[in-house]
Amino acid sequence: MAFSLTLGLGVVVSLLLYFGAGSFVTMLQVPEALHGMTRQYIGIVGSGTIVMSAVLTLGTVIRSTGNTKGPMLVAIGMNIIHIFGNYVFIFGAFGMPQWGLFGVSLSTVGSRLAALAVLYVIFRKSFAGTIKFSDYRVFDRPLLKEVAKVGFPMALSSASWTVSQVVIFSIVATMGAEQLAARTYLNTMESFSFMAGWSFAMAVQIQVAHLYGAGKMNQAYRSAYKALFWGEIVVVVNTLLLFLGGRWILGMFTENHEIVSIVLGILALDLVLQPLKMWNMPLNNSLNAVGDTQYVMYISMISMWIVAVGGTYLFGLTFGWLIYGVYIAMIMDEAIRGILVQRRWISRKKLPKETETAVPSLNDQAVLQG
Repeated sequence: MAFSLTLGLGVVVSLLLYFGAGSFVTMLQVPEALHGMTRQYIGIVGSGTIVMSAVLTLGTVIRSTGNTKGPMLVAIGMNIIHIFGNYVFIFGAFGMPQWGLFGVSLSTVGSRLAALAVLYVIFRKSFAGTIKFSDYRVFDRPLLKEVAKVGFPMALSSASWTVSQVVIFSIVATMGAEQLAARTYLNTMESFSFMAGWSFAMAVQIQVAHLYGAGKMNQAYRSAYKALFWGEIVVVVNTLLLFLGGRWILGMFTENHEIVSIVLGILALDLVLQPLKMWNMPLNNSLNAVGDTQYVMYISMISMWIVAVGGTYLFGLTFGWLIYGVYIAMIMDEAIRGILVQRRWISRKKLPKETETAVPSLNDQAVLQG
């Protein structure tokens, strides 16, 4: 049901991005010289949103069964195809035409289609019974209502975050080309700081959900802190390495001294921002795993719009701190949400005391039966 609904939503978003590409270019305040290229890129990649939505859904379902290696290998393969396709179309390798950004957009959609095909095969084999095409027409209303009750707040929170990032990006775009370029480089560089930590957060969501369903409440409670502890170590080390080697890394992409200076200054703020992000990720995911999705949605939406977006405008534009103001706003946002989710997890609002006889987990049942 989730897959079918996601495809339906994907169609709507794909059509919106394809026919509204020009409006999005204007909203993002892209320089006029880049309007044509950007409109074409959004039109092609945006129309392929249905493919990416299906990839994300299938990957999530497969990981939730405990098979985390399958989606990982598919993601690696997808990126290899994407990089190879970019090389071919950008440089005209192997006799192919030099299509530039147009070729990159084709490579993006093509790599996602390949990933979708492989994930779909894994998906159909992830359950005891083979999934039939007729199953996609079946909608169990009580189950759908239960899924929607948990999933809708998560979807709304995710959509709100995406829109807020677009707004922040638009504000940064008004600060000048150097500020915008610095933010773009930082987005890519920062992913190396928190991506490994994010894997701990995704893993603990699966683990907490299984333990919660098995009635092992105390183990579920402690699992969040184990993921937080190891995730913080990884994120702090990665962020520190990025800070120390930032000049060398950035030197491979640009020699603009102003951009380099901005990025190096922001990398110092990242030593505060990235650990705060890691504080939020496993606790947010753990709350979602036990069904406390509405609370996460409320605090996320309120904080991200008032503190992150409002702070970006106040500090970045009104106070004139530019991109430094943006990052100060993001630090405040992460800190406030971290305090709130920490208090919620400690209160165990949705995590009752463990019953005397816990229901055996899936692994325990397999051991007992084997």
